[in-house]
Amino acid sequence: MPQDSRVRFDPVVDDELIRHALAEDVGRGDITTEATIPADARARATLVARAEGVIAGLPVSLRVFYLLDPQIAIETLVHDGEHVSRGTVLARLSGNARAILTAERTALNFLGRLSGTATLASACARAVAGTGAVIVDTRKTTPGLRALEKYAVRMGGASNHRAGLDDGILIKDNHIAIAGSVRLAVQRARAHAPHLIKIEVECDTPEQVREAVEAEADAILLDNMSAAMMREQVNWIHARAPRTLIEASGGIGPDPGRLAEVAATGVDIISLGALTHSAPNFDVALDFEAGA
Repeated sequence: MPQDSRVRFDPVVDDELIRHALAEDVGRGDITTEATIPADARARATLVARAEGVIAGLPVSLRVFYLLDPQIAIETLVHDGEHVSRGTVLARLSGNARAILTAERTALNFLGRLSGTATLASACARAVAGTGAVIVDTRKTTPGLRALEKYAVRMGGASNHRAGLDDGILIKDNHIAIAGSVRLAVQRARAHAPHLIKIEVECDTPEQVREAVEAEADAILLDNMSAAMMREQVNWIHARAPRTLIEASGGIGPDPGRLAEVAATGVDIISLGALTHSAPNFDVALDFEAGA
C-alpha cells in the first residue's frame, strides 16, 4: 500500500512538537509493549470515529505513527474539515506492531483534541449562519498548540483572531489604565503602528465606545455587554463611524441561542475563547485487526 504523501508534507505537521509529545508519553520506553509484543510483529489497525463531528488534525495524528515506523503503510480515507458520522473509518494502518501500539495514545490525543475544537467551531459557525457575523477564536489556547488549535478552528468553519501579540494592535483595559485614557492609548498606537496595521480598542462602557470612535479607532470590541447594550452601541457606532469594525466578546459562550442573540445586534465579529479552551474531546479510537 503506498504511503500517503499528505501525512509527510501537510503544512500543519510539526515534527518537533510531535516528537516532544511522544517523549512526554514514552519516556524511557514503552515497557508494556516491549514486554509483550515481539520486535518483528506486524499489525493492521483502523482509526475510527466514535462520535459525530468535524475532523481536524488527521495528518498530525498519522505522522505520529510514521515517526516511529517510517515504513508504515497508511491509507487516509477522510480529510480534515469533513463532517463524519459515528463509526466512520478515518484511516487504515499497517506496520510494525510495537510502533503502532506505542504511538497510539499520542496520535489519539492530537486527533481528539483538534477534532473536538473543529466540531465546536462548526456548531458555533452554524448558529450565526446568515446573520453576517463571523465567529473567531482568541489567544486562549493550549501553550505550544496555538497553531494547531487555530487550524482546527478554521477546519470547523470559523475564523482566527490574532495569532499572537505581533499580529495586530488590541488595546485592552490594562493598556488603557496604564496609558491614562482611551484617547491617549490610541494616539500612541497610531504613532507607533505601520499604516497597514489596524487599531482595535476593548470597551467596557458606552463612554469608552464614544472615546474610541472620537479617537478614530479602526475597530471596537464590546466587552461583557448585554445584548441590549450591544445593539445600542452598534447603532450609535454605525451612525457616526459606519466603517468601524465591531466585535463582541466576553460572557458569550458557545450556546447557539446566545450566539444568535449576539449576532442579531449587528456586530461583525463574535470572539469566543471557548473554541480553544473548552472544546470537548472528540471520541476516536484505534482498532486492531485480529490475527494481523
